[in-house]
Amino acid sequence: MSLRTTDDTEVIVTGVPLSRRRRQLRKTTESYAFLSPTLVLLFVLMIVPIVMVIGYSFQDNVILNKSPQFVGVANYVEILSDPGFWKATGNTILFTVASVVAHLVLGLGFAMMLNSPLLGRFSRSFFRALYVLPWLFTVAVIAVLWRMLLAPNGVVNFLLNTDIEWLASPQLALGTIIFINIWAGYPFFMVSLLAGLQGIPNELNEAATVDGAGAIQRFWNVTIPQLRPIIVSLVLLDLIWTSQQFALIWMTTGGGPIDVTEVLSTFTYKLAFAKYDFSLAATSAVLVLAMSMVLAVFYVRHQKARD
Repeated sequence: MSLRTTDDTEVIVTGVPLSRRRRQLRKTTESYAFLSPTLVLLFVLMIVPIVMVIGYSFQDNVILNKSPQFVGVANYVEILSDPGFWKATGNTILFTVASVVAHLVLGLGFAMMLNSPLLGRFSRSFFRALYVLPWLFTVAVIAVLWRMLLAPNGVVNFLLNTDIEWLASPQLALGTIIFINIWAGYPFFMVSLLAGLQGIPNELNEAATVDGAGAIQRFWNVTIPQLRPIIVSLVLLDLIWTSQQFALIWMTTGGGPIDVTEVLSTFTYKLAFAKYDFSLAATSAVLVLAMSMVLAVFYVRHQKARD
């Protein structure tokens, strides 16, 4: 029998084409070959560290000691019995919920304003650039900027004619941190919701107006239902990101004063690099991972439902 080469460089026996299963297998192999560098990096940089941290959480005297001891769930019992952990958990929940709600309200409000036909082209461009400005700064710049503004001799106290220690007061520190995080995070909601508003067909609002719906009725019965998939996605993502916020808090208050602004990320960091108790730090990290995975599962399920 003779052999011939097709345009696809496939060598086949004359009259006997390659089976569909073989072609599919080759395509699958090629796909995984292209993905293999990324898969290797994910395995080395994410899967391996996660497995190691989970293993550390069931041991004692890890990393600094060459003979770690298996202690089972003793570390989890100790962490869950620590009042500091529950204090950090409460602060994390308050910090996260307040920030996400404010991000949504401010982002939606500014997005609707920027989408309003009442603004001219120049005014719309100016306010878009102004409102998106906090999103352009890195966390380090935001932390340094607000530490300077809120210092006892800073601009804020000068304008208010006070000498309040905004970041050092046990009564005001957590609220101040929440305010800074709200200021830094609302542009993400604003830009995303503005894109969603611009994608709503005008015919829907026109039909609602013809039916006698007012502005508030159009907002609740037309705008919100059209934006609901975007809002749910943004809220879930922001819950995950905000609950893991570390840099902003560490660079402004360091979790203090005392433990007023202590959150789970700073609590875990201090266990590892202040107390050098890597076993308890790993245990705390695993608990934070479990909480984040719950939110991640809801997010993935929502995305599948949208698709």
